Amino acid sequence: MAEKVSSQMFPLLPLRGTLVFPYMVTPLEVGRPRSIEAIEQAVVGDGRIVLAAQHHVQTEEPQPEDIYTVGTLCEIKQILKVPEGQVRILVEGLSRVTLEHIDDANGYYEAFVTVVPEIDGEMHSLELEALVRSVQEEFGKYVRLGKKIPAEVLMSVTSIEDPHRLADTIASQLLISFQEKQKLLEIFPVDKRLEAILGLLFREGEILGLEKSIQQRVRKQMEKAQREYYLREQIKAIQVELGERDEKGKTEIEELKDRLQEARLPKEAKAKVLHEIHRLERMPPMSAEATVVRNYIDWMLSLPWSKRTRDRLDLNVAEEMLNEDHCGLDQVKERILEFLAVRQLTKNSKGPILCLVGPPGVGKTSLAQSVGRALNRNFARLSLGGVRDEAEIRGHRRTYIGSMPGRIIQTMRTVGSRNPVIVLDEIDKLASDFRGDPASALLEVLDPEQNSSFVDHYLEVPFDLSEVFFITTANVLHTIPPPLRDRMEVISIPGYTEYEKFEIAKRHLWPKQLEANGLKPEQIQISDNTIYKVINEYTKEAGVRTLERRLGTICRKVATEIVKGQTTSARITVSNLHKYLGVRRYIPTAADREDKVGVATGLAYTQVGGEILTIEVTVVEGKGKLTLTGKLGDVMRESAQAALSYVRSRAAELGIDPKFHETKDIHMHIPEGAVPKDGPSAGITIATALASALTNRPVRHDVSMTGEITLRGRVLPVGGIKEKLLAAHRAGIARVLLPAENEKDLEEVPANILSKMRITLVDHMDQVLAHALHLEAVAPETPAFMLPETPPVGSEQWMGEHEA
Repeated sequence: MAEKVSSQMFPLLPLRGTLVFPYMVTPLEVGRPRSIEAIEQAVVGDGRIVLAAQHHVQTEEPQPEDIYTVGTLCEIKQILKVPEGQVRILVEGLSRVTLEHIDDANGYYEAFVTVVPEIDGEMHSLELEALVRSVQEEFGKYVRLGKKIPAEVLMSVTSIEDPHRLADTIASQLLISFQEKQKLLEIFPVDKRLEAILGLLFREGEILGLEKSIQQRVRKQMEKAQREYYLREQIKAIQVELGERDEKGKTEIEELKDRLQEARLPKEAKAKVLHEIHRLERMPPMSAEATVVRNYIDWMLSLPWSKRTRDRLDLNVAEEMLNEDHCGLDQVKERILEFLAVRQLTKNSKGPILCLVGPPGVGKTSLAQSVGRALNRNFARLSLGGVRDEAEIRGHRRTYIGSMPGRIIQTMRTVGSRNPVIVLDEIDKLASDFRGDPASALLEVLDPEQNSSFVDHYLEVPFDLSEVFFITTANVLHTIPPPLRDRMEVISIPGYTEYEKFEIAKRHLWPKQLEANGLKPEQIQISDNTIYKVINEYTKEAGVRTLERRLGTICRKVATEIVKGQTTSARITVSNLHKYLGVRRYIPTAADREDKVGVATGLAYTQVGGEILTIEVTVVEGKGKLTLTGKLGDVMRESAQAALSYVRSRAAELGIDPKFHETKDIHMHIPEGAVPKDGPSAGITIATALASALTNRPVRHDVSMTGEITLRGRVLPVGGIKEKLLAAHRAGIARVLLPAENEKDLEEVPANILSKMRITLVDHMDQVLAHALHLEAVAPETPAFMLPETPPVGSEQWMGEHEA
């Protein structure tokens, strides 16, 4: 110590967050006015000043009670003023002091202190020496572990022999809080102080050891992460060079995971795809199984699991579009509008399953397209004609490279929405063989209660088809299995009337053919009567395909004339139609213009619409033989037998010889003998012709009829009333006899047709004969070859030429 001081007044410099031990030389920066004033007073005096720490670092202006009572008497070695108004000093600790009291002098604190002498304590010299060595050893470990204290400090510490100086030097170098240092400063006996320092060294050594192990562990993890990052970057660079990464730098797996997040798959499907992506990630890229997995993931992510289009629910707009695209077909249009109305009210209506049944060419498929346009839905057509493999519907299992989903799932991927209009065309032409029955596979697809969880063999997870509007088409119903037919709402499209064909030709077919053949409306014109002539004399069908071909033939011939320079425009009329289409193909059937015996006019329904049917019966002497000709089917032959039995039962009332079946041969013939004919609807017509031939009472030529007959003479209802009445109207027949039970079918007949005809409803054969036969019999006709006749002029010349 420089001087033995017991008690004396010195300027006081409060310290914040630090303190100074004896034998310690340290720089300090002072900025508070009181502290600067204390330094100036110390410099004016003998250069000594008391340094004591304040309790709380945040206290800006400490009061005497805020300062520790144990501090250090120091000597100012150097002072330097800096531009910011602060003072930088270099001080050296001299000794410990206790602050007896603190006075507030003029602008600074002045402390009355008592110097604490250096106390050796109660420890024996050898024990003290052992303690000193332990402290030096632990301090060396502390320096080596921490590596924050320079090695020179360790060398200087090991050379210190004085325990007091050693303790204070080590205490000043420890990286501990200033409160702990303050506690060391307040321990006066050196042995106690060294023990406290040794305890702190033990604690800090353990902490430093833990820190070092933690640092090593973290460093290893960081090195591993950096190594992996470096390797991954190298892999990315290689993949970019090989073209295995896209322009954004994403790998195939990353791209598939991004697509999976965007696809919004159901929970089960998402889990399945994620599992397959993880499998693909672990597979060699060029393996065959990787190709199968990759295709499966692509199919799953390409399906419209959650994408749907917004329905157009305006009934007026939908009805306008349906009428614009198709003429007639009121029943189908009404069903579509019903679906839209329910959809607008419930918001979650299931897609209906409609089956449009009718002959070829009536517009079943095009009507389905119009439905998609009216609903503002995507449209797809799936042809089932000739399909005989169940896998076409349910898909193949993922057991080989070429496996694929069924055509239903393929179609859903093509349309890109989960609520499209899908047409299953020609469902009546499905076949089955050893590969399964496709019609049975369709049972789930076309069942509104089951298709919400349709499982394709390829996907292996359910796919919701409940929002799909399925429309199936068929020409006949009897080839569709009953379970499948039961799942569909059947709507019959019997065919177009003459007027409907005319409207379709004028509004749709003719403009379409003009565009297809490169003609402008001013280059070719066709009259309405000409279109009617084409319909009646050049086509004979329920649909309009042949009609479209005939109109296309006219357009092509006119285009040829224009290209050759023979004309610049053409007008197609009734008189010159044969020039483009040749002689007429069909002669419209007309009813007889006079009443005849044994000849009755019936009405028939065929695939090409309604037709009138002339039934001729002649009676000759014989042995009761019944001959039926005209290529009749079994049902029509049975109707003839029933009609004959009825006439025999009414022989007395009709004035016929009851034994006529033993003495007369009856021959019934229906013209156009090459055309097959069948069905029960000609029963009352056959009975009328038979009764006329046997009673010699003529049949009224302006009356036609249809209906099934029973043995007791009852008239049963038949089908195709609308088409039959249209045929009668075309043939010029003004009166028609219909079964009474067919009265309900008259609602489907156009009003303009009913207004021009007289419909008589009958329920018994007696009523039919009363309306159809004249009351009086006529004399038998003389054969035409027995009548005298004047040879026509020029007949000799014709015979001569013929013989020549």
